[in-house]
Amino acid sequence: MGFFEKWVPVTEAGRDGVRGIFDAPDDAVVALDFDGTLAPIVADPSQARAHRGVRGALAALVAKVGAVVVVTGRPAALAVEYGGLDGLPGVVVLGHYGAERWENGEVSAPPVHPGVVAVRGVLSGVLASVGAPDGTWVEDKGRSLAVHTRRTAAPEEALELLRGPVAELAAEHGLVVEPGRLVLELRPPGVDKGAALTGFLRERGARAVLYAGDDLGDVAAFAAVEKLRGEGLAGVLVCSGAVGDAPVRELADRADLVVPGPAGVVELLVDLGEAIRAR
Repeated sequence: MGFFEKWVPVTEAGRDGVRGIFDAPDDAVVALDFDGTLAPIVADPSQARAHRGVRGALAALVAKVGAVVVVTGRPAALAVEYGGLDGLPGVVVLGHYGAERWENGEVSAPPVHPGVVAVRGVLSGVLASVGAPDGTWVEDKGRSLAVHTRRTAAPEEALELLRGPVAELAAEHGLVVEPGRLVLELRPPGVDKGAALTGFLRERGARAVLYAGDDLGDVAAFAAVEKLRGEGLAGVLVCSGAVGDAPVRELADRADLVVPGPAGVVELLVDLGEAIRAR
């Protein structure tokens, strides 16, 4: 079965994107979110690990395209560790929505935003003062802070309860709130996956890109690819989530392909690499 018989983009732009990758693989970039895309979503983010097929798929693919980059809200070094990417030449990780960059075993990054430092000292108190329910917890990512409600008795209700107070605290300290699945992340402004992806594509002189993501943080990357299509870039947008039951409908509705979670992403990447090699 050929690639286009198994993986059928639902849009002409998506089909053009795949053709663009096949036509000039050396000028193509494969860009991937981490949590929910390369690694299954778990209740405790510290227990997240990449799907067992990720390392092999990326190792094979990186030799066939211009670049493979992981774009994540996690610290870059943590994504490398949890993804099993250390010692995998040619893979770049843009962590903290592009504020950090891991490449060839080294992490480079600017100083931590002072607002993050300030919020770190008061966030727990603010959550307690507004009655955050049991199970609410704060993940300190170093360059951002994430408030999770997944472990509470009523996660969606808890998220709505905390949305306003968290937004007010963020604004007070010059930060923005990035919503996700049962999480509110406080981080510096002007840092998102769209900006990170755009910068990387321009740096590499890319002519084509495949981007795969699963959550609200990936909407900015989708929007960036859609904008760059208007400038002549060939782009394929992939949503990681069960067909008909994708976790973020906005992402699924804008995607050229919806695949069944990390296992589906791995299968797609393996098939893409083999199709490029066969051409």
